[in-house]
Amino acid sequence: MARKLFVLDTNVLLHDPQSLFSFQDNEVVIPLAVIEEMDRFKKDGGETGRNARQVARLLDSLRIQGVLTNGGVPLENGGHLRVVFSGSFQAETLSPELQAPTVDNQILALALHEQQRDRHPVAVVTKDINLRIKAHAVGLRAEDYETDKVSFDQLYSGTREIDIDGDLVDRFYQDHTMDVPVGDLFPHQCMTLRNRDNLQHAAIGRLDPATARIVPIFDIPREGLWGIQPRNREQKFALDLLLNPKIHLVTLVGKAGTGKTLLAIAAGLHCVTENEQFSRLLVSRPVFPMGRDLGFLPGDVDEKLAPWMQPIYDNVDLLLNREGYGFGKKKRGSQELKEMGVLEVEPLTYIRGRSIPRQFIIVDEAQNLTPHEVKTIITRAGEGVDFYF
Repeated sequence: MARKLFVLDTNVLLHDPQSLFSFQDNEVVIPLAVIEEMDRFKKDGGETGRNARQVARLLDSLRIQGVLTNGGVPLENGGHLRVVFSGSFQAETLSPELQAPTVDNQILALALHEQQRDRHPVAVVTKDINLRIKAHAVGLRAEDYETDKVSFDQLYSGTREIDIDGDLVDRFYQDHTMDVPVGDLFPHQCMTLRNRDNLQHAAIGRLDPATARIVPIFDIPREGLWGIQPRNREQKFALDLLLNPKIHLVTLVGKAGTGKTLLAIAAGLHCVTENEQFSRLLVSRPVFPMGRDLGFLPGDVDEKLAPWMQPIYDNVDLLLNREGYGFGKKKRGSQELKEMGVLEVEPLTYIRGRSIPRQFIIVDEAQNLTPHEVKTIITRAGEGVDFYF
């Protein structure tokens, strides 16, 4: 099978510095114009600047193995990397409409030159839709960089349905434990044990890694957790994981309105105020506007953060004022819990550098975080900390 050649755009390297090693045993070509463009991002304080600096370090380490701009250097995955001067190919390969000295045009010119020279399959890899369209127009194959993308269907759901004999379901209700009926189960995986002859006859449980057996999930009291009762088995599974002191990191994924934040806050308040497992409930979320930003907000730090943290306050206020939960007619708010030291709400902007012991930490809207930011948050944990994303 012929070796393929991939020409990388700047946005691919800034998106994933390890993309250099993501093309198996094929040839990777980086136009010198891409290196020049990436140099403008290296002083950026965010993830883009961090990735630009990492790419520079990777290329510098590869430079020791050979001359990047001549024959190139081999990669550890069996591939080959070259850095190529790209500006001189425009006049001979591109039409007059694409003669402007832009980085995109230089990438196209280099890819066309490589295709005409070696007759090898050549592809331009870019996350820029317009560049992919232009590459197709000049007769080049264009691809999006999708190596780091994960289909939602491939995500680990944490649950599984298993069909077993009806007498085993009855025995599980009686003994509150069961041998693992099938293989390929994960620690703390929640499952629905269904009678294969009567699917309405079922039980729910969780794989306990300490005993390697199926155990029942947490039995929610009749009054619920701060007045909250799970409405389906997925919410029962979530509460079981949130309340288990042996599970220190839980991620909840679901559509908007499925109760992820509300269940996590209810479980956190229960562990802090009733079980006294933790000294405080810390709720944090990234500061991302939806749509056009309003600009600077007046007031002190708390007043500036209030609009961003309002979804958290709404959920806490709902729990505090549940009808029939014993608080009477007087309205109670999240400010009362903050004054008592039970609750702390803050943006993720200020979490770097902290060391947080004995706290129940909820990171809301974690899908807006980068992998680096998630790692930074997790490494803030001190002794006796549980994380919930």
